[in-house]
Amino acid sequence: MTRSRPSLPLAPPSPRLIQWVWRPDPRLWRVPGGSPILGRGVTATAVRILGIETSCDETAAAVVEDGRRILSDVVASQTDLHARYGGVVPELASRRHLECILPVVQEALSRAGLGLAGLDGVAVTYGPGLVGALLVGVSFAKGLAEARGLPLVGVNHLEAHIYANFLEDARAEGGGSADAGAAVPRPGGRDGGACFSSDAWPCVALVVSGGHADLVYVEGHGRLELLGRTRDDAAGEAFDKSARAMGLGYPGGPEVDRLAARGDASQVPLPRAFLEEGSLDFSFSGLKTAVLVYLDRCRRRGREPPLADLCAGLQQAVVDVLVEKAFAAARARRVRRILLAGGVAANRGLRAAFGQRARREGVEVFIPPARLCTDNAAMVACAGYYRLERGVRAEASLDAVADLGLGSDPYHRLEG
Repeated sequence: MTRSRPSLPLAPPSPRLIQWVWRPDPRLWRVPGGSPILGRGVTATAVRILGIETSCDETAAAVVEDGRRILSDVVASQTDLHARYGGVVPELASRRHLECILPVVQEALSRAGLGLAGLDGVAVTYGPGLVGALLVGVSFAKGLAEARGLPLVGVNHLEAHIYANFLEDARAEGGGSADAGAAVPRPGGRDGGACFSSDAWPCVALVVSGGHADLVYVEGHGRLELLGRTRDDAAGEAFDKSARAMGLGYPGGPEVDRLAARGDASQVPLPRAFLEEGSLDFSFSGLKTAVLVYLDRCRRRGREPPLADLCAGLQQAVVDVLVEKAFAAARARRVRRILLAGGVAANRGLRAAFGQRARREGVEVFIPPARLCTDNAAMVACAGYYRLERGVRAEASLDAVADLGLGSDPYHRLEG
């Protein structure tokens, strides 16, 4: 007897489903011609890449010029859809991507003032992430590239987060400002406001999100070495699961950040897992357990837990470990630049702590504006531009890779 698989109800699209997050300069129109960088043999004044991102619960498309300038950046959020379940439901995420991918891409092109003929290439996230969600973006990108005769390249989602620091409104935050995109003085007396550039390699990058906590040594484009990673829970996962236990709703990270600003971390001391001496790995499962134990103790004693203080203690415990490990990695590799990336990089406490430490140690810390820390397609287009520039091309067999690792590059070949 074959049992049918139960299916969760698909919520109707919210009237606020698609959030337009960028309005480009209306003067940005396509200049006729192709791009010698992308092998089309026709001179162009600019190279414009369409980026597509569907790795989790955001359907996103963007057009980026010359790997720097954002012409459009469109995101369709699924937060309202998944909030009732307290987390992302993969099947529902895939369905919503199917509904949104075409209108999101069309809007990105419209906002950029372009038609399909104005594109020079297509870049798409092909892992890591939810395999069903990834397949929507990969399939759409393959069909579009094939139909238009455009070069196609797959992009590692984690590597794309690093490239958010290359985008022109990604500001150096060495002075420690917690404001998204604020231009602040950098160590050494230089003015802030410049984004990261290829002549600033090598560096150490810290990518922190709901599913990842990775320390990476970046020697140049395509040359990445993993230095450390989480052994259990990621930083964002610790925030989200702790927030759920506190009854703060979904997504939990922003709520922890908001309440922590009003709390006193010293009132709820929580453990920090630095692991063995010299290790650059992370571990946050014990911290999450400590939060659960504290909440249980409060309830058994019949008192309400001080949520603001608890959030402050949780955030400080995460921040202390991330900052210490990142600067230890920079010292070990003798580099003076650190890139912060990923959804957790939007946390105000983390941004401020990195800025303060950078001032003391004379290190440049680059942090994208908060809106470029969360999942978006502009970072995918940016990373794709530099891959295409190096001659990397996706094969016709390009497929989604749910567990794609940094430095792994299946389904691609090098041309030229």
